[in-house]
Amino acid sequence: MNAFDPARLRPRLPSPLEPVEDERLTRYGLTLLLKRDDLIHPELPGNKWRKLALNLRAADGRPVLTFGGAYSNHLRATAAAGRLLGFATIGVVRGDELAGRPLNPSLARCAADGMRLVFADRATYREKHRPEALARLLALAEAPAETYVVPEGGSNALAVQGCVELGRELAEQADVAAVAVGTGGTLAGLAAGLAPGQRALGVPVLKGGFLGAEVRALQEAAFGGPRGDWWLDERFHCGGYARTTPELDAFARNFEERHGMWRTLAIERLYVAKMLHAVVTLAAEGAFTPGTRIAAVITGAPEPRAPEPGDPGDPTETGTDTDTAPGTQPASSR
Repeated sequence: MNAFDPARLRPRLPSPLEPVEDERLTRYGLTLLLKRDDLIHPELPGNKWRKLALNLRAADGRPVLTFGGAYSNHLRATAAAGRLLGFATIGVVRGDELAGRPLNPSLARCAADGMRLVFADRATYREKHRPEALARLLALAEAPAETYVVPEGGSNALAVQGCVELGRELAEQADVAAVAVGTGGTLAGLAAGLAPGQRALGVPVLKGGFLGAEVRALQEAAFGGPRGDWWLDERFHCGGYARTTPELDAFARNFEERHGMWRTLAIERLYVAKMLHAVVTLAAEGAFTPGTRIAAVITGAPEPRAPEPGDPGDPTETGTDTDTAPGTQPASSR
């Protein structure tokens, strides 16, 4: 086995699928299952493992440069992979104003894992998908010529292909698979891996109404065209990325208390809580027919400290500094 192959870290795959008895769903004849991707690996949990694995194999030990905000789960997972597998990592962080400040717990963890942090001004960072801006950022980072670049949030064609296995693991186990959506890569792969008759529900954690196009573009890059049956519900972002509400926090605490999960699973607020809230709300609205088995994908654990509104936190992962107006209609692949 290649020394830089993530499989050397012995991921827990397939991840566990745990039934949860929740009367808010059982009253409608629905079954809730938690797909515990947060248990895949303690330092590369959830969709971060699935999105990084094929990219790291392709990098084959070369330095890896990637992008994220001040509280990026993706940066932390990449830095941990570099430490565990022995390759160099460079993190380009959005916001050059952060360069003179003490590192927050998330970036401090990246640095402790050996990641070299480079702080980019927001205008250049916003344009990083353009070749000339990317060239400026690579020069700013003094990245070696052989550096392997992974996009913000880890979402590219290889990441989507890595997430296909998530859908395959749910074959014959569920009718609907629900997942939070930040960049679209996990949903794109999940939907492609599901069997005919299964559907994927994506719950965007930021507003703007653009993620349907992002998922379609990622499937085009990964497979040459659309795959699977999926839809988005845009109503549960709580105002945008890194935004929560007292109501969402109360929902998450209640979910933990109902199921004794403070012992085994703290509900991450910025992604997982929004997805679970969507599932419970849609159940009450009659969106699922009786007998439906819903697998809720737990994509990760809470960050070292969740960013507060106004923090220079994790980016929207679309290359924009601020979220735009929320979409009002669900988008679908159908």
